[in-house]
Amino acid sequence: MTKARLFRSSSRNARMFLMVIAVVSLILAGPPGYSAFAQAQTATPAKRLRPPTILPLTSFYDTPRPLPPGKAGELIRSEPIDQYNLPYELSAVRILYHSRTANGEDVAVSAVVLIPDGKPPANGWPVIAYAHEFRGAARQCAPSLLKNLGVGPLLAMYANLGYAVVATDYSGLGADSGKPVLDMQSNALDVIYLVPAARAAAPQIGTKWIALGPFQGALAAVAVAESDVHDPNYLGVVVTSGLADAQQAYERFAQDSSSNRMLLVLAATVKALHPEFQLGDMLQDKALPAYQRLGQTCGGETEPEFTSAMLKPGWENNQFVKDFFSRNTPGQKHAHSPLLVISGEADSAIRAEMTGQTVARMCKQGDRILFLKYPDVDASGVMGASVADQLSWIKARFAGYAAPGNCR
Repeated sequence: MTKARLFRSSSRNARMFLMVIAVVSLILAGPPGYSAFAQAQTATPAKRLRPPTILPLTSFYDTPRPLPPGKAGELIRSEPIDQYNLPYELSAVRILYHSRTANGEDVAVSAVVLIPDGKPPANGWPVIAYAHEFRGAARQCAPSLLKNLGVGPLLAMYANLGYAVVATDYSGLGADSGKPVLDMQSNALDVIYLVPAARAAAPQIGTKWIALGPFQGALAAVAVAESDVHDPNYLGVVVTSGLADAQQAYERFAQDSSSNRMLLVLAATVKALHPEFQLGDMLQDKALPAYQRLGQTCGGETEPEFTSAMLKPGWENNQFVKDFFSRNTPGQKHAHSPLLVISGEADSAIRAEMTGQTVARMCKQGDRILFLKYPDVDASGVMGASVADQLSWIKARFAGYAAPGNCR
């Protein structure tokens, strides 16, 4: 190896190391998910002018109605973009592609693709498909419209380590494609069909890929493993920040005054999945202004206020709500890939026992799971604390090694 090549190699390795340290520091300093985003949106603005954190919703995201038919995973259009707060070495491309709803309907979905610097490996850059957490129900809440992509340092870390990162917005966010849903099966299809579309937009991307999801994106990532849509090049799933059945999570939200706005998201999702569902069967009339506000803002602002007292008694027993809970319960199907499930044992939202129960059920299905617990760390902190384990597991999958498991 020449001195010039050695210098470039050493420089890149040093940059990667510093990137990992920076990401861990940023994640441990504060949660990149829902609560931090809400605080950022509702904080009192400083007097000095600040650059906008949300990019404009341009005509790139508009889709004709009816949508001209296309094969699932087919690219509609793409455009390079240099407006994200990312290291200069990375290239970013926005794309619009054909996906499918849970009912099989053709739908346009937007996404962003991050491409590493340098010459790709012979088989192309290995791919990490990122399933994002909930950030709001309005179109402008799409991660591809955020200057930092919601978790920009984390995604940049993976890209600087030699992985192409593809991140869907999910149907209804960004692209003008109908109402968004927070449904693991629907979101999983958007993740699955993104990969071939991204490859069409960026040929240097390889065929092998894994899925990774935190918070609500964890359910979408698991649904990829359990999906009836099989891609032989798909290698596994990484779940961070715990994993819980939808019913357990939403019933807990109903008891938590700081999180009960998610019940509005649940109502909107059930309505989108089942148009015949009556909001009045779940929400009191006084909750409707807050419900209408949900689709207009990002970060969960619900002005006027929504509280769990605005729920109808017995809302959780509504047949359509029960159907949603059922379809958002992991472990009802065998996962056709290995999983790495990471849990912060000090998390107050998704308690350790909730994740343990879900993992135990998946183990009984015969799933190959490596379940790692981090004591004294919450759901946000565990994302940084587990970086080394994430990277080790991911690297082994692309190298073709057998996946470890610790199901009992």
